Amino acid sequence: MKRLLYELTESFRIAFAQIRANKMRSALTALGVIIGIVAVTLMGTAIRGIDTGFQNSLNMLGDDVLYVQKWPWGNVEDWWNYVGRPPIKPDQADKLNALIAQSPNSLLALAVPVAGRGTTAKFGENKVGNVMTFGTTADYSRIVNADFKEGRFFNDTEEVSGRPVCVLGFDIAEALFQGRSALEQQVFLNGHPYLVIGVLTKQGSFLGLFSFDNQAVVPLESFRKAFGTRRGSELRVKVTDKSRLEEAKEELVGAMRRVRAQLPGERDNFSVNEQGAIKAQLDPIKQGIAMAGLFITGLSLFVGAIGIMNITFVSVKERTKEIGTRKALGARRRTILLQFLIEAVAICLIGGLVGLSLTYGLVLAVGAAFPAFPVEFSVSLVFVSMAVSVVVGIVSGFAPAWGASRLDPVVALRYE
Repeated sequence: MKRLLYELTESFRIAFAQIRANKMRSALTALGVIIGIVAVTLMGTAIRGIDTGFQNSLNMLGDDVLYVQKWPWGNVEDWWNYVGRPPIKPDQADKLNALIAQSPNSLLALAVPVAGRGTTAKFGENKVGNVMTFGTTADYSRIVNADFKEGRFFNDTEEVSGRPVCVLGFDIAEALFQGRSALEQQVFLNGHPYLVIGVLTKQGSFLGLFSFDNQAVVPLESFRKAFGTRRGSELRVKVTDKSRLEEAKEELVGAMRRVRAQLPGERDNFSVNEQGAIKAQLDPIKQGIAMAGLFITGLSLFVGAIGIMNITFVSVKERTKEIGTRKALGARRRTILLQFLIEAVAICLIGGLVGLSLTYGLVLAVGAAFPAFPVEFSVSLVFVSMAVSVVVGIVSGFAPAWGASRLDPVVALRYE
């Protein structure tokens, strides 16, 4: 054990002496590993960021909320089976809540009707287009995870009376009022005046497709007067235990069939959607991105490994007489093997450290340039990168090191 420890120490000393003696060659050799490590860590950071952003987007939908709608989420090939479905009406929420109240062990907590229309918001000369305006009840605040920057949500009295009040998303308030307080100001939604009573904090967007900050929420009665609900709406149903979401979904299907007076054997004329449907559709896309990324980064590391192997073979050739002399003086094959193997691993580790430093700088730059994209330099990536560097060094340096250890000392001493 003592001899092995001495051999390892001596091999490290010789390896770093050779790296210092051939700085330019070592740097160029490490360049392939640097590029590979940068590719690995950047890809890992990007995949982690995509996964975090994806999960954050799903959390905004609510992992304890079910959506009763006319159409299912996702691609619908047999559209003719859905187009003739009767619309979901807001008053069906009251009937559903009555059924929930009659079931003491129900997994459903509350049903809230939500009708939505795209419109334009205007205040003075400032205007914002493509604003999603939702009409709902005062209970809506109980099923969404949103805090207020200022103000409040409308109450039952304002809802029942259809008072023209509204709650604005963060981006709309910023665009219309440009830093000033929006409270008690009058905005026009689709040409109808509404008094602002609340502004939500910034929430972000759903997969970059829909911004939760570009919305306005008004009482349902007020929405009916301004927009009508002939095209139907949806019901958002909060469940009591999100770990039993599938059971809650089955219960909701049965309750909705009663609400819509469907006979046994009839096909459901509504769809119950939840975030798992989106996740099931997007998971293959995420896996495809990850596989493509791993292939590209693997190719980069393969090129780097070939460079390490090539330069180690050159180093063995240049030091053939030295190897012969050491073996003639009693050096074991293991000692020679360790010497060149550690040299290859050392170059890879230096390349790995430089690559990690470059990646850290790039992650900081991306985070500063694109604050909305959730990137972070994970500690686990540091360990993975170092492990990858060691493996690349061992794999690429083993063949030359093995060849050096098998040299005949007599032949090696005669090598010119």
